Amino acid sequence: MVQDRQANDGDAGAIETLQRRLGADGLDLPLRLWDDRTLGPDDTGYRLILCHPWSLRDMLLPASDLRVGEAYLRDAVDVEGSMVAAVRDLARLRDGLTPAGRRALLRLLLRLPAPPRNSDRRRVRLRGRRHSQARDAAAIRHHYDVGDDFYRRILDRDLVYSCAYFAEADRDAPFTDRAALDRAQSRKLELVCRKLDLDPGERLLDIGCGWGSLVIHAARHHGVRALGVTLSENQARTARERVAAAGLGDRVRIELRDYREVTGTFDAIASIGMVEHVGADQLPRYVAKLYSLLAPGGRLLNHGITTGQRDLVRDLSRDPNSFVGRYVFPDGALVPAHHMARHVEQAGFELRDVEQLRPHYARTTAHWVANIEAAYDHLRDLVGERTVRVWRAYLAGSAVAFERGDLGVIQVLATREPATLPLDRDHHALGVRGSEFRSVG
Repeated sequence: MVQDRQANDGDAGAIETLQRRLGADGLDLPLRLWDDRTLGPDDTGYRLILCHPWSLRDMLLPASDLRVGEAYLRDAVDVEGSMVAAVRDLARLRDGLTPAGRRALLRLLLRLPAPPRNSDRRRVRLRGRRHSQARDAAAIRHHYDVGDDFYRRILDRDLVYSCAYFAEADRDAPFTDRAALDRAQSRKLELVCRKLDLDPGERLLDIGCGWGSLVIHAARHHGVRALGVTLSENQARTARERVAAAGLGDRVRIELRDYREVTGTFDAIASIGMVEHVGADQLPRYVAKLYSLLAPGGRLLNHGITTGQRDLVRDLSRDPNSFVGRYVFPDGALVPAHHMARHVEQAGFELRDVEQLRPHYARTTAHWVANIEAAYDHLRDLVGERTVRVWRAYLAGSAVAFERGDLGVIQVLATREPATLPLDRDHHALGVRGSEFRSVG
């Protein structure tokens, strides 16, 4: 912890007054001051560490996700314990105060010393036309080429970097239970395959295939011939190695390719956690491309994050106060669920099923944060303190946003007619553990 020996009792007194005032509004923040004094309860699962007398002012004035995140990146504040619990309380601080409480908070923050000017804001800056192929590739590389060892510590055994699908039996599993995450990600892969009603010998395209988890699962358990495409050289290399290790090289191909460059005809297309990178204004073109790649009777499963507000479109690259847009997902964009469904219909697809997985993604991201916190020192040695802080803050903020409904994630199943799917949803059903996968070939 960084200590500031020039801090005086007046600064600490202002913090104590502020902490009591927040407690009166039902938000009793657990704090540790720069001189190791502690304030607030001991049973919250975390403690917010104020490394300087000006830390709270630096973090909360002006109030924005970017301001809070950058204060954490600069080590003006730190979090001991659960980052998710800390972000949950900070969200309550943003939204839960009465007007009188907000005015009182502002007055008390202004009593604290002004933070020093900071010029070290190493935000992501991309060059070129937004959503050109070259710029999209650069954005993908920024996010996904952190290193396989980093992701292996955070994700499940199959390296699935998207929303898992939890069984009710795992609802109470602790977020430190990696086996529960493994089971949930296997269930999600199987759920996608069952929704697509895959048959042996069919041609599957996975757009944004990551490290190849879905194409490997679909080939092994459903007997398809699969093509996975990604813009990440690191992912493509590792996916090819995993395909070869699984003995599926004759059925699965991985290509480093933009979705706009894909040719051919497929019986089924999966796009899992990729649409967020496309751009809100590019969605009609994106969905039309998928339609053109599907054979008559083909099926599409599009899985993507949405905004929670019914008419809110979020272009992260244009939001000056978005921590995620500045440091994590450059050029990312999110639309409401009904926008995504509308674009799919307008491209010519028939909507067959829409499922909201928001509670599952709240749990998934909380598992990922717990994995970061459990391996923090190792991850810091791998990629550096700053990168680990970016990911811890980003995933904890995401977990709380999914909990609160500020974000959602939907799976849209659509068909290119004439298509025949089972009349009911029984073929979607998974067992308690989701381990009843068959092997083919």
